[in-house]
Amino acid sequence: MLQETPNPTKYLVKALKKILRPLVNLLIYKGITYPVLNEIVKELFVEIAETEFKLKDKKQTDSRINFLTGIHRKDVKRLRNSQIDTEEPLASSLSALLISRWLGDVNYSDDSGNPLPLAKLIKRGGNKSFEKLVTSISKDIRSRAILDEWLNMGIVYLDKNGLVCLNKTAYIPQQSDKEKIWFFANNCHDHLAAAINNIKAESPVFLERAVYYDQLSLESITELTELSKTLGMETLLKINSHALTLQNNDKYEKNAINRMRLGLYFYHTDDQSSNIKTEE
Repeated sequence: MLQETPNPTKYLVKALKKILRPLVNLLIYKGITYPVLNEIVKELFVEIAETEFKLKDKKQTDSRINFLTGIHRKDVKRLRNSQIDTEEPLASSLSALLISRWLGDVNYSDDSGNPLPLAKLIKRGGNKSFEKLVTSISKDIRSRAILDEWLNMGIVYLDKNGLVCLNKTAYIPQQSDKEKIWFFANNCHDHLAAAINNIKAESPVFLERAVYYDQLSLESITELTELSKTLGMETLLKINSHALTLQNNDKYEKNAINRMRLGLYFYHTDDQSSNIKTEE
């Protein structure tokens, strides 16, 4: 008989339902059924119990994982021996790195973080060339291949002088579903991890804030949307530029093992029925 989670609070259960609602919507939209999700959740329970809830100086056993998770020992043994797919889409990662450097490195952007037009090749533009930008991130992929793909996707365009210009409306590339889902997973993971860290009162306390208003007209929503885009992009560009400078200074240090992510989002809807109410 499966063991129940000890003393779940009704507030956490309500919060969990609200968090899972858009995810379940996505799963149904993508044709992923409950049995598939159930297997994924089982796998995660076993993985996290095994790696994050170890007893000091004691080997983690199937029996203890069964006790912590309520998952049958037969399933625990099977899942502990399975391999988890951790593949990341290289194209997305490389595009994100290239755009971040174009916006943050003084060789490729002005003092305000605006991307400079770049010559296609090093022999024509030196350090201020698209080829140099690509080789500063990876020497394994030819800059021409990336340029052709980005031109096709509308991420860049060529001006009248043949210089490569970053399309300001395409700072986020038009990714494939696989690439979009990769960013979705990483962004949502870190947002949730920061919030859960704060709920658990672990140190350090992470920045995790939001502004909320209701009773707004659609015109007001439109105005706030545009303001959020403008101020949000200014913030991201400044953080990107400063982080790139710090990374260049830190990357050869032995303690340069940390990562960070700052995210922004804006959401609006006329549906107020899903608000969590915590009153008795």
